[in-house]
Amino acid sequence: MKNINRRDFLKLGAGAAAMAGLYGCTSGTRASGHVVVVGGGYGGATVAKYLRMWSEGQVQVTLVERNTDFVSCPISNLVIGGSKTLADITISYANLQHKWGVRVIRDEAVGIDAGARKVKLAQGGELSYDRLVLSPGIDFMWDQVPALKSAEAQQQILHAWKAGPQTVALRKQLEDMKDGGVYAITIPKAPYRCPPGPYERACLVANYFKTAKPRSKVLILDANEDVQSKKALFTKAWSDLYKDIIEYRPNSELKDVDVAGKAAVLEFDQVKADVLNVIPPQRAGQIAASTGLKLINNRWVDVNWLSMESTSTPGVHVLGDALFPAPTMPKSGHMANQHGKLAAAAILNLLAGQEPNPAPVLMNTCYSFVDSKNVIHVASVHQYDAATKTVQPVKGAGGVSAARNELEGKIAMAWAQNIWADMLT
Repeated sequence: MKNINRRDFLKLGAGAAAMAGLYGCTSGTRASGHVVVVGGGYGGATVAKYLRMWSEGQVQVTLVERNTDFVSCPISNLVIGGSKTLADITISYANLQHKWGVRVIRDEAVGIDAGARKVKLAQGGELSYDRLVLSPGIDFMWDQVPALKSAEAQQQILHAWKAGPQTVALRKQLEDMKDGGVYAITIPKAPYRCPPGPYERACLVANYFKTAKPRSKVLILDANEDVQSKKALFTKAWSDLYKDIIEYRPNSELKDVDVAGKAAVLEFDQVKADVLNVIPPQRAGQIAASTGLKLINNRWVDVNWLSMESTSTPGVHVLGDALFPAPTMPKSGHMANQHGKLAAAAILNLLAGQEPNPAPVLMNTCYSFVDSKNVIHVASVHQYDAATKTVQPVKGAGGVSAARNELEGKIAMAWAQNIWADMLT
């Protein structure tokens, strides 16, 4: 693994995709048609590229994306910690267009007419489709944090849970904070995007304080009863590396925020901080949540795991963080990439009049930095189970790191470079 390169990674990715169900039309009928993809993140960019690649250019693909470039949420905590810049995690969509022939439209989808198979765009006009893929990520449930409903308040109390301008802004708040100050991060009840992400962020902020602001503290206010991912590895890092810096408080659910006072309002307490980082409760991105797709708990899209197709709306496939998670399946970038490949294979088969693969397999690896060099990971394998009609964890597969180490830090950066190449180049 130490010497993993792009070619080796792509071979691994192709193998995983084959397990998920590669496009295989034994009848000789080839897929054709037009697929519209909404959202150019880990899921959307992957499905757009693989639809073009596996169909050998026979299927037309239009990607609707509001941002000019892809900015990765995985690795973005290193920007907040100060060891990477936003440029390090930003990749152009140019190769999707010029190399793979994906039509990229910078716009936002605001409506779906599933009967007519059309997508309405914010800037006007519509796109017709044979199949639609939604990969809209998450949106925040601001009604559960009433004081942060306004755009002005959201610019003061940051989430930085969508990589981009807020990532840089949170870093600036930390740099401007006095030595001896308190950084507090609030974590919503699961499920939320990237289960280990808040704990990784706490580590990297503590690592910055350790060298630059040694009298400062990190306070983790977790709405959950316990650490949601890699508990033993994170708590050991806190004890070994940040014993006098990080304080962890479980069962500390955020009820609201005092914006002016920079205080987290809990059920029986208010906690002031010099830098308050609120990660709000989350749901499926707006286009998925508001256009008639079946939602579970009024938050997450319900899908057929053989094709990633909405259980209520034919022809509409949904990927990534917007989904109601299968048992133990994380909302992660790697998993969204796997969803994209599974969906691409299924869509090509469906367009060619065939059924999707009846036994897809998905794999996930999630790396977390506990300082600028040392990393821990969790890995898992998930296979479709016909009896439960969902994707179940494969017993004995995957696992977690034995301990934090620098080698995994190198592997984590190789993972990032290679999965970005797999999606976008």
